[in-house]
Amino acid sequence: MEELLAIDLGPCWRNQQAGDTIRTDETESELGSGTMMTRRTCLTALAGATTLAATDRAAAQGKPSPYMIVNGGEHAWVLDDPEFPIRPERSVCRTLPKHVYSAEGILELMRRNGVDKTVIIHVCYYGNDNSYATHCVKTYPDKFAAVGLLVGHRLHAPNDPENPSRLERAIKEEHLVGMRLSPIYDRDVVWLNDPVCYPLWKKAEELGAVFNIFLAPAQLSQLADMAERFPGVNLVVDHFAMMDITRPDSEGIDPILALEKFPNVYIRTYLSNTSKQRVPCRDMWPYLRKVYDRFGPQRMVFTNFHELLIFKDVIPWLTTEDKEWILGKTALKLYFGRTT
Repeated sequence: MEELLAIDLGPCWRNQQAGDTIRTDETESELGSGTMMTRRTCLTALAGATTLAATDRAAAQGKPSPYMIVNGGEHAWVLDDPEFPIRPERSVCRTLPKHVYSAEGILELMRRNGVDKTVIIHVCYYGNDNSYATHCVKTYPDKFAAVGLLVGHRLHAPNDPENPSRLERAIKEEHLVGMRLSPIYDRDVVWLNDPVCYPLWKKAEELGAVFNIFLAPAQLSQLADMAERFPGVNLVVDHFAMMDITRPDSEGIDPILALEKFPNVYIRTYLSNTSKQRVPCRDMWPYLRKVYDRFGPQRMVFTNFHELLIFKDVIPWLTTEDKEWILGKTALKLYFGRTT
């Protein structure tokens, strides 16, 4: 039986509709609505219907990976479960889900695609109720780590004095490894590096928490300030800061590359969020190469099952050692506290 993969082969940019200037990852395309395809069919599409290189044929035939693979980001949720209800008044998202994308579903996709571990990025549907992310980790501790939601749009206010204690409970009692901060939803309000947030970041430094940062390029200077101010907090920039690749580099990739001087800053990819093309999103490859050249594979994390194939089997210039870091070791270090 052929290995299956969940993948959306529609245009990578399909929800950049008129008036929707935020191509968020809280959309149907990332949250598991892709069609089910065989690995061989998917690889053929990703390779542009060309023959795979001889060095990739073993992978294309389903040969187990020689290194550990860690998916750096999947959302997870259930429906009609009284233990984990989705309440519209709590949701950060503009829309609510119509289908389930549970921990068990992710585990099946991991099995089919040779993924060893996955980082659960707590989904916007639940707002600041991180209980399902906690459930995933407690139920499958050898498979999942989880990043929660705490501060920002429709969450706790950045100046809430309880935020540091909430973070401590999340790390020590709720089995989370960090939080996702999303100033991209508050482009007209500067709060990421507001001094009111310093106690939260100090607590994160004490706890060794990871902060994933979902923001726009114009907000990267705020992140640079905090990266320098709190060098003990590992920071993961999500999705190329949602840069618009039709704009000048000075408004997109350049401020991202400028963060390389801070050793606590990492880049989590997801090419299709910023691409204007179908997978394998070749228009993003030059930007990916720039990040690779500046940050190195030791500070890059891949995300999403279809992106696994892009990195593992399609992009020609990644070495086996590069893939070992981007597809596993970096995320293993950040979210699981280990390198092997």
